Amino acid sequence: MLAVLGAVLLWLGWPVHPAVLALLLLVGWVPYLLMEQQLTAHGASGWKVWRYSYLLLVLWNLFTTYWVSYSTLGGGITAVVCNALLMSLPLTAFYHTKKRFGPKLGYLSLPIYWIAFEQVHLHWFLTWPWLTLGNGFAQANQWVQWYEYTGFLGGSVWAWLVNLLVFGAWFGFRRATLQAHANTIASAGKVSWLWPVLTVALPMAVSYLIGSRYQEKGPTAEVLVIQPNVDPFNEKFEGGANFISHDLQLQRMLTLTEQNLTPQTKLVLWPETSLDETYFESNIDTYPKIQRLRQWLGQHPGVELITGLTTVEQYGSDKSKASPTARFREDLGYYDIFNAALHLGSATGRAEFYHKSRLVPGVEGVPPWLSAFVIDLGGTAGGLGSQPERTVYRTATPGLSVAPVICYESVYGDFVGDYVKNGASLIGIITNDGWWSDSPGHNQHLQYATLRAIETRRDIARSANTGISAFINQKGEITQRTGWWVQAASRATVHLNTEQTFYVRYGELIGPACQVLAVLLLVLTVVRAAQNRKQLAA
Repeated sequence: MLAVLGAVLLWLGWPVHPAVLALLLLVGWVPYLLMEQQLTAHGASGWKVWRYSYLLLVLWNLFTTYWVSYSTLGGGITAVVCNALLMSLPLTAFYHTKKRFGPKLGYLSLPIYWIAFEQVHLHWFLTWPWLTLGNGFAQANQWVQWYEYTGFLGGSVWAWLVNLLVFGAWFGFRRATLQAHANTIASAGKVSWLWPVLTVALPMAVSYLIGSRYQEKGPTAEVLVIQPNVDPFNEKFEGGANFISHDLQLQRMLTLTEQNLTPQTKLVLWPETSLDETYFESNIDTYPKIQRLRQWLGQHPGVELITGLTTVEQYGSDKSKASPTARFREDLGYYDIFNAALHLGSATGRAEFYHKSRLVPGVEGVPPWLSAFVIDLGGTAGGLGSQPERTVYRTATPGLSVAPVICYESVYGDFVGDYVKNGASLIGIITNDGWWSDSPGHNQHLQYATLRAIETRRDIARSANTGISAFINQKGEITQRTGWWVQAASRATVHLNTEQTFYVRYGELIGPACQVLAVLLLVLTVVRAAQNRKQLAA
């Protein structure tokens, strides 16, 4: 029951439930802490403690991200089962550290292990940081305006700190033994309730103070975002039951753009994979659709376009010049396929490309040895290429430099911060959220973007094929949003901030620090365990 209760509290506190329920994230781990304490007090084995911990994690993942199964049932099951398994690693490390060193160092180690895991989960090839604890405050981002200093891992620290203090005030930090359980449960190691109250109230007060004093910064420009609403399962890709030809899809976007353009519009955003036919980057201007876009831009001088598309870059027959993700064909040599963004600044200006670099595990980012297990969601899937640097599109409009963030990339705080470090004054998110039906998935994705606005203090223009297109200001407030599953266009005047926040300037500090501490704690735990075994053997 404690495992179920913990999972329910964490789920209820997560977006997109009402913002006030985010308070549950500050107590959602208390049932786990009590469960672990009770089990160890009754002499349960580490294997039994792990089983109940894993039950909590599986249920939390299931309740919060079940919608992944709407795109593929196998992918949804894998995401829930495997992510819960990975999440159990820091809890297992905590159990062993507490067992060897007692409650004081044990409970201190728990947030360190957890945040070290979250940092790893941001950067390895099976990265899936959707349930990073700091993301959970997206619906109540008025409480975490201090993310401009800490990033979203600061929210993870806050959540664990409050949970531990509430647990200590309610049940007490005690060495879990049968004797202690029988006789001293009420009094051992209690924490004053003053501490958890202050730990909740002070960060909120600081956040409201920052938010009340913050003013939008920078010159302005008018931006137009297009939501063509093409069903990704049945209409968008060749082979779909109601496939809409690529020519008609392009016409739909041009029509929506033309109908909503004004003389003041400086930038137009089209969604991810708006142009889904494969385009070779080396001769991009030979394609009729690109020529059509060039012609349209010539009719609207001063307007620039960013659109998603699928591209190919060739490396020739020399394998040493190819990337690690390159494929090979006799007629093409070594080549990469990219989920890309294209910037066309004018009818004749140079075409600029950005290659999506945070790839969806099992869909786009697949190592060669896992390619047999790729999950196909339509379009191009499996082993896509990427690039090491964040490209920023600099426009002819003074002060307007755009970060082309593609879909899943918007979940990563330090990653988006790199665009800003490279000079972006506006974050432009292009995405396709139609895979998840009308579920919490596309709403969570939108809400996470509000945290990126706070961390970087940049306005965000968000163009979704379908899902929710929106504008977000520098305080993380959604100022405009479209409906779900409708053709739409939104136009807004955005501010172009050029100042860098502390988080952008110095990057992720909390995660790497916790990784170093976690390694030290693990080494100490292993050494202590070896010493204990040696003593028992003697």
